[in-house]
Amino acid sequence: MSDVTWLQRAASALRAFRESDHRAVSLARDLLWVVAVVGGIALLLYVVAGTWPAVVTIESESMVPHMNVGDLVLVVDEDRFGNLVTWAEGQRTGHQSFGDYGDVIIYRPNGADSVHPIIHRAMTYVDTAAVEQSGLGEYYTDPHGGYITKGDNNPYIDQGNLRIAGVGLVEPVEKDWIVGKALVAVPLIGYLPLHLAEFAVVVIVVILIHDFILARRKEKEE
Repeated sequence: MSDVTWLQRAASALRAFRESDHRAVSLARDLLWVVAVVGGIALLLYVVAGTWPAVVTIESESMVPHMNVGDLVLVVDEDRFGNLVTWAEGQRTGHQSFGDYGDVIIYRPNGADSVHPIIHRAMTYVDTAAVEQSGLGEYYTDPHGGYITKGDNNPYIDQGNLRIAGVGLVEPVEKDWIVGKALVAVPLIGYLPLHLAEFAVVVIVVILIHDFILARRKEKEE
């Protein structure tokens, strides 16, 4: 009997929350609706992509002209919709993405979580011996194999040339450092995550104005 009483009270409180005309409650309902929609979209993206983050924003011109600043890129697991293909492999098989051979990957430089992931094309995969023979091994205290990457708009590969504050020279990308591969890019939409705080303020202001207008209309009708 106590369980039924608890359920009845919960149902009554929920009904009161849904039907209340109080401005604070109305605002809370609207904000919860926004959170639910955003959460639902995030969950759907994760299910489809198989990785997180499922979207990233292009913040530099290193991938121009195939990706531009402000593009929103959908990221999927590296082996989703086909195995990860390097530029060298793509030349042999004809596999292309974003205007060139091979796949574009998103990776954490040297495995670091303290900086934004890099989105560049996977050029080839080299083992430890190849790294040491190429001379790249002299840049790292513990040479290892991995993917060699390059921005389409950059003259040089990342490894041995790209230095990041707090991380150092970028090393060959180990598989554990790969966040995913780029599947599709949507122009300009990426500016939204770059200005998420400003967008949130705009949404809240719009909700407040909407609730204020509805309240005034109700007052006039009464």
